[in-house]
Amino acid sequence: MQIALALPALLTSLFVVAVERLPFELTALPWRVGTPYRRAAIAQAGTRSLLLTHHPTPWRQPGTTTFTDAERRLLRRSTEHVVISATTPPTALPAAAQLARATARTLAHASAGLLIDPLTGTTQPHPVRPTPTHPVAEPAKFHLGDGWLGWDVRVHDDATCPPWNPADTGTCDALSVTSRGLSRFALPEITLDGAACAHRLCATDLLRTVAHRLVADQLAFLAAHPDARLRLIDDHLRIGPPSSLSVRLTPCSTTPADLGRTGSIRRLKIAPTTGGDQITCLRVGPPSGFTGSLNDWLCAPHPTPALAA
Repeated sequence: MQIALALPALLTSLFVVAVERLPFELTALPWRVGTPYRRAAIAQAGTRSLLLTHHPTPWRQPGTTTFTDAERRLLRRSTEHVVISATTPPTALPAAAQLARATARTLAHASAGLLIDPLTGTTQPHPVRPTPTHPVAEPAKFHLGDGWLGWDVRVHDDATCPPWNPADTGTCDALSVTSRGLSRFALPEITLDGAACAHRLCATDLLRTVAHRLVADQLAFLAAHPDARLRLIDDHLRIGPPSSLSVRLTPCSTTPADLGRTGSIRRLKIAPTTGGDQITCLRVGPPSGFTGSLNDWLCAPHPTPALAA
């Protein structure tokens, strides 16, 4: 069976920099961006490919965040914020998102501000002592593990996990883990639901492995089919050498009423698509024919995700 994924004509990746005050006019920011992004920043600033928008008000996170206490204090001191966005066709990925984040990191360093990725609900670091050739810590080569993903980890309100023995994987099915950030690459978020609380780490590691494969395949498809508006993927995904890892992908709907069961899905702003309804979530589970439980499957050895997506 195959799953049809509609590809948007345009999608927007954005970052927020919360500051106490801007140290210079935004028009000067592209000239401060370091290599290898400076030339593109200067050329594209002011277009939809790199739009800088100043808001003279504090920034308010609309959803869940994973900020530290120090970051929250910095956010409370901030009186204004700048939104850096890149609206491009999916074929411009990942370069368009990298350019937006490199520009945001430059501003965050110059203003001692807080760089926020609203899609993942996390902050992004910027260097204390940048070098002349790399004044921002945005790598030239794309790696999915460089802060492009976040994870929403929840325990269901109707949890069956015995409080006196949370490691009892035979009865516990309370854990739900959902990705944050795959929609940046025109992909559905992925979720694993119904695992034991004791399997939080291996559930996240397995989803991370699946995410690396999905993004790598997506970028390769976009490069080979720049005009495509629909992509078909198999509902069974094999990763690594034969029999190393096989997962089943099942489309799932996520609405506000479902958040307690499937995690919080961050939807990316996209232009109207063709080719059917947009799938926003894929449930990850054991392949067809697996006779054990979800927890048995999670305990099996799995390959380590590659560093580069």
